[in-house]
Amino acid sequence: MSNEFVARSLDEVRFWSRIMKEHSLFLKLGFRCEDTQLIQEANQFYTTFEAIENKANAFTIGTDPQTIKKFNEEVHIAVSYIWMFKRKVLGLILTCQLPGANNFPLLVDHVSREANYFRNRLTELNTGRLEPLPDAIIDENVFFLRIMADHAKFISHLLDPSERKLVDQANNFSQEFDQLLFQARDLDSMRPQSQTSPLLDQFLDQNRVSVTSLRDFKKTARELIEACRIKSIIHPLLADHVFREAERFLAIIDMFENSLTGKPAAPLQSLMLD
Repeated sequence: MSNEFVARSLDEVRFWSRIMKEHSLFLKLGFRCEDTQLIQEANQFYTTFEAIENKANAFTIGTDPQTIKKFNEEVHIAVSYIWMFKRKVLGLILTCQLPGANNFPLLVDHVSREANYFRNRLTELNTGRLEPLPDAIIDENVFFLRIMADHAKFISHLLDPSERKLVDQANNFSQEFDQLLFQARDLDSMRPQSQTSPLLDQFLDQNRVSVTSLRDFKKTARELIEACRIKSIIHPLLADHVFREAERFLAIIDMFENSLTGKPAAPLQSLMLD
């Protein structure tokens, strides 16, 4: 128990509780008007995670670690419930019980994976069993590379088909991140022999270049959507949502790079412990 535990816990909860809150909104927007029970559940989750986000923002680096540990346990329960809700929705979609709804099955699976990631992170923090650096580098990149590949696919399918150039760009990013994910899984299957500093350093450098390009593409798309300069059915908040997740991935890559090279680790961008 230390200030580091408090800082890392608040960073994770502040970032991911906002993501969970927004997932609730996006799922609700994809339901049919007659899906009143699902809409109500999504609204309840939105309220729950908004309250968690506000509570996390009220804590500081000086908050008692035991208070944060208890808070993490409460958040873990909420995240487990939204994970179950997402998997239930996925089951309904895949068994054709929501015909005409607008939530892609891959999108629902995607948001459930993020909930599971958040849940696991809370468990690791509270038990003090964080992965060794070489394992964390591979596992985090496998997770986030798949997230980035999914984002590119969602953008491609939510842009109007007449936006041919942007659709092509999104499809190219999808292919690029699929390849990076395959490479990451190859590195994963070769461990522990693959976990040398030179290989991991090159792995991070290569991913950083691609994630930076995708982040910049998302930033441009967000600005165009907000200015109503392109045709799509992408909610402006969704455009900002996927941009923030790319920023998060880049911050994690930089943190790993600093740890590998012995440089002081910079805080994640979402960390605000005033």
